[in-house]
Amino acid sequence: MSEVTVGSLAKVLGMPVEKLLEQLAGAGMSFSGPEQVVSSTEKMKLLGFLRRTHGKDDKPADAAAPKKITLQRRKQEELTVSAGKTKATVTVEVRQKRTYVKRDEVEAPASDERSDALRKLEESKARQQAELAALSEADRRRREEADAKKHAEEAAVAAAEAAEAEAEAENAREDVAAPAEPVAAPAKPARPADNTPVAQIIVHEPRRRAAPKVAPAAPPPPSAKPASRAGAPGNAPARPGATKQTPPKHKAVRGSHAMVDNEGDEGQASRFAAGQLHLTDSERARRGAAGNRKKTRMRGPEPSRSGTGAHGFSRPTAPIVRDVFIGDSITVSDLAQKLAMKGGEVVRALFKMGVMATINQVIDHDTAVLVVEELGHRASKTVEDDAEVALVAHVETEQGERRPRPPVVTIMGHVDHGKTSLLDYIRRTKVASGEAGGITQHIGAYHVETDRGVISFLDTPGHSAFTAMRARGAKLTDIVVLVVAADDGVMPQTIEAVEHARAAKVPLIVAVNKIDKPEANPDNVKQGLVKLEVVPEEWGGDVQFVPVSAKTGDGVDALLEAISLQAELMELQAVYDGRATGTVIESALDKGRGPVATVLVQQGTLKKGDFLVCGTHYGRVRALFDENGKQVDSAEPSIPVQVLGLSGVPDAGDDFVVVADERLAKDVAQQRDAKKRESRLVATAGSRMEDIMAQMGQGAGQATLNLLVKADVQGSVEALRHSLVALSNELIKINVISSGVGAITESDATLAATSKAVIIGFNVRADATARRIIESNGLDLRYFSIIYDVIDQVKQVASGLLGKEVREEIIGIAEVRDVFRSSKFGAVAGSLVVEGTVRKNKPIRVLRNGVVVFEGELESLRRFKDNVEEVKSGTECGIAVKAYNDVKPGDQIECFERIEVQRTL
Repeated sequence: MSEVTVGSLAKVLGMPVEKLLEQLAGAGMSFSGPEQVVSSTEKMKLLGFLRRTHGKDDKPADAAAPKKITLQRRKQEELTVSAGKTKATVTVEVRQKRTYVKRDEVEAPASDERSDALRKLEESKARQQAELAALSEADRRRREEADAKKHAEEAAVAAAEAAEAEAEAENAREDVAAPAEPVAAPAKPARPADNTPVAQIIVHEPRRRAAPKVAPAAPPPPSAKPASRAGAPGNAPARPGATKQTPPKHKAVRGSHAMVDNEGDEGQASRFAAGQLHLTDSERARRGAAGNRKKTRMRGPEPSRSGTGAHGFSRPTAPIVRDVFIGDSITVSDLAQKLAMKGGEVVRALFKMGVMATINQVIDHDTAVLVVEELGHRASKTVEDDAEVALVAHVETEQGERRPRPPVVTIMGHVDHGKTSLLDYIRRTKVASGEAGGITQHIGAYHVETDRGVISFLDTPGHSAFTAMRARGAKLTDIVVLVVAADDGVMPQTIEAVEHARAAKVPLIVAVNKIDKPEANPDNVKQGLVKLEVVPEEWGGDVQFVPVSAKTGDGVDALLEAISLQAELMELQAVYDGRATGTVIESALDKGRGPVATVLVQQGTLKKGDFLVCGTHYGRVRALFDENGKQVDSAEPSIPVQVLGLSGVPDAGDDFVVVADERLAKDVAQQRDAKKRESRLVATAGSRMEDIMAQMGQGAGQATLNLLVKADVQGSVEALRHSLVALSNELIKINVISSGVGAITESDATLAATSKAVIIGFNVRADATARRIIESNGLDLRYFSIIYDVIDQVKQVASGLLGKEVREEIIGIAEVRDVFRSSKFGAVAGSLVVEGTVRKNKPIRVLRNGVVVFEGELESLRRFKDNVEEVKSGTECGIAVKAYNDVKPGDQIECFERIEVQRTL
């Protein structure tokens, strides 16, 4: 803010500086020149002085301000109105007027209005108190009068009864005194006639009218009694006296007959009043109904349509907090509907949290809870597993007697250590000889009847790709038999098998195989397992070590004895009588039989015709087969069988439960399938911003190899999928677009053609339609039966996509000792090759103090006076660098070559 001087203030006021200085001096302020600064306080002081000088009150400056301001506004518009074929222009003028009053002017009379309102309120309260007091006083007087009247009526009734009793006694005396009067004899019936009207009035009148309106009957004078009893002449004056005591009710009393039939009197009155004396009762009722229909009452206006009615919507005065119930996952649109909000607002809240999701995408429960709480509402977990709850209750009701069951033994170990060969010797079969490559690639289930009872065996693969199969076998088993080759020792899959057994908390028995070989060393196996905390019994541990030979059969009986002993110690029991439950070991899609699942029954008995639910599939058991392909009718606990009749191929490791009817099985399967689909959508939707930012720089130089995998069993599909995806790195991404069980179909080939994928068939083949599509589109189809070959072939294909890499390899270094000048080549470096070989046709770099100063090629390479192609280490030479003459002693000339190297995984 700029300062105001005396000169500038005089200029603004339009007066000379001298006059202004005189006025300031008169106000008591000393200013010597026009350059001095005048403050706001001094200006107000000068203003007050001038006001007093001119005879005005020294009021504050804002007193002169206007009390109110009125603003007027006028706006004109033209409207075009169509009147038939012609159009007319109408000028519309809008005038607005607003008045603004000072706040203190408005608030000043508010106090008077408040005091007036308080005074009126006090007066109304005083009047109300006076009225209440008057009403209470009137009620008290009314009660007193009613009590007095009641006492008077009771006294009158008592007096009447006493007079009547006296009259009866008098009549009796007269009858006795005058027995021979013939004329007075007929007058006896007339005596009660005198009293009858009075009695009728007293008795019937309260029934027709309210009791308080009945006037008390005055007792007849004693002098009138003899006159009324004298005969007919005395009756005439007695009747008017009697009628005077009745209440004046003209509509109800129509002569003496009204005392006899009141209802008939009312009916007659209605007939006389309506002028319907000539009509019958039915005609009169019909006319009355017609008249009632004509006299319809006018309906009033509806409250919702009237202008003064209450509005249909009332604005909330406080934020509404809703209780939102959320399941495991929910779409953004459904969440917005539960919150009574627009979908865009929920999407905006998700973006603020760093989750990029559209309105149709699915978000998980935790993300939805965070969004709900962020928007100011309460979130709750809802459970929609009605079918699952019914299934659990259905299973829990089926409990029976528990009996001993056979043990389930899993054979585990490293690849090619003789697991399947050992099991073949026990089963007296030759499974290993028929396997591709001599290795097990499926999980096998068998039960063997031995001298010590029935034992069920699960044979797991030993290849590193089948980790999930081994983990699944360890969870299903009661005892794990770890097979270790005596000539090979502890290997990676051996260590993994020990870890699986510990995770499943099952006892371990070690079978040291191949002891018949001359290079067998059982002690080496024991020492390797001791490092894994698997200590033999003879070394003070609790693990049985049994030396066996799968080829000769040595030690097999001792192994079976050890298994039976361990099973007896565990006291394995199960319910036999009841609905079966168990686990899927392996599943496949057979061309002739459809979905086939190998299951292990754990509780109950599985029978043909049972309804069962297995993971996301359900069905009815059409047939049961044992491991030899023989059809059976039932399977008891710990017995593996193949089941036919399911709606689809279940995943290995899914539990199955037998239910009473197909409806419950279908509901449970559909609910599980819906939850699985939602979880899959949650995994693919709702990417976070930081993830997208991290992936933006990777997609540019990363190649993608799409694969479509089909295999014979579900376990192999799972193992192949995980093994192939694990080959991805920062240069190439292995993407398995689809995987399944069964032959390669037309839909698989169409999908592969669309996504340009390589089709891999593991122990399956493509049908004729699929082959035509594959040939027409030129797709790459490869068949395999050994998992080693699959991984190697995919590595080769991926390496081809990676392309070649150009590398620089240093082949020689020469150190410059001296520089010579040549008229033909310029600067010639006399050098000594200190490392490698310097070649003439290779590019070179000139390094000075370890820094590259020039990169180019050689123009001349000589040994003495001869041109040479290369100079080896320890040899002197002359080097002329093309287009560079600034070579100095001490520089290094680096000779290198560029080579192309194929990228590999």
